[in-house]
Amino acid sequence: MSLDSDVLIDRRRLRRKVSFWRVISFLALAALLLWGGTKFTGFGDARSERHIARIEISGPITYDRQQLKMLEKIAEDDAVQGVIVAINSPGGTTSGGEALYNALRKIAEEKPVTASITTLGASAAYLSAIASDHLVAQYTSLTGSIGVLFQFGNAQGLLEKIGVEVDAIKSAPLKAEPNFYEPATPEARETLQEVIDDTYMWFVGLVAERRGLSTERALEVANGQVYTGNQAIDLDLVDEIGGEEAAHQWLISEKGLSSDLEIIDWEPESNERSLPFPANLLGFLGSDNQNFIGSLLKTAKSVVDSSLPLDGLVSVWQAPDAATVSALGGARHD
Repeated sequence: MSLDSDVLIDRRRLRRKVSFWRVISFLALAALLLWGGTKFTGFGDARSERHIARIEISGPITYDRQQLKMLEKIAEDDAVQGVIVAINSPGGTTSGGEALYNALRKIAEEKPVTASITTLGASAAYLSAIASDHLVAQYTSLTGSIGVLFQFGNAQGLLEKIGVEVDAIKSAPLKAEPNFYEPATPEARETLQEVIDDTYMWFVGLVAERRGLSTERALEVANGQVYTGNQAIDLDLVDEIGGEEAAHQWLISEKGLSSDLEIIDWEPESNERSLPFPANLLGFLGSDNQNFIGSLLKTAKSVVDSSLPLDGLVSVWQAPDAATVSALGGARHD
């Protein structure tokens, strides 16, 4: 009888221990979920405190809805006291540059905006840069390249060599002109020149307005040439030689922002943040998992990004894929 009692007591002790650890495990999991939830919902985000927002514009510029949504949030966020736009881009689509320009001007209506060009800020990237209230470039930065270019290929000779004939029935002579299988007609070239001239004068007008230049002077500097930061300051295309620290100092000295304000990077919502929460949570279960998932996401993003065409008018300087884009009938600022 005594033996049975001892067994019963041991079992009760074991149950209590198991129950205790179950409770501890549940609380630990709940805490982990809560922490992960705050990480991905933005609750407790440092951005809720007063700060200076830093925005990066890098690589080819396209019409990026997520980026524009982010800029809209910055304009409406009372915690953002000022904005630094860090630019390193050859440009991109004119529609993307126009949208960026307008979004940055909207922010500038509410709070001070300064821009810093590092290696490159040309064409559509320069268009975005002049939306700021103060533009900084390094001595050796490349900027400018104000102008418009439309390029298209002609594969007629190749098609003839391989025995391929391409025919078309059109609703009008200028429909789908130019094309890649025959030389552009004089009428098509004239029409394209009108499109280019219209966009070019729009670009020049913004440069004149934002940089305080006469239209005549703006036309002189908008000859498609790139300039160093040092040349650009002499041409009134930038305001100061320096880097991001100079841009930050301008916010303090000229706009009265506190030097104690933290500079916080803002980034558009990415595929990583839009994953289901359990998938995101894996990143917190260990640094190896986090690094592995991060690598996969970056690889996937690079594959997707590299396949995106620069449709429509394009404003770029020496873009790696410019030849391919232009062969498909794209246009660009150059």
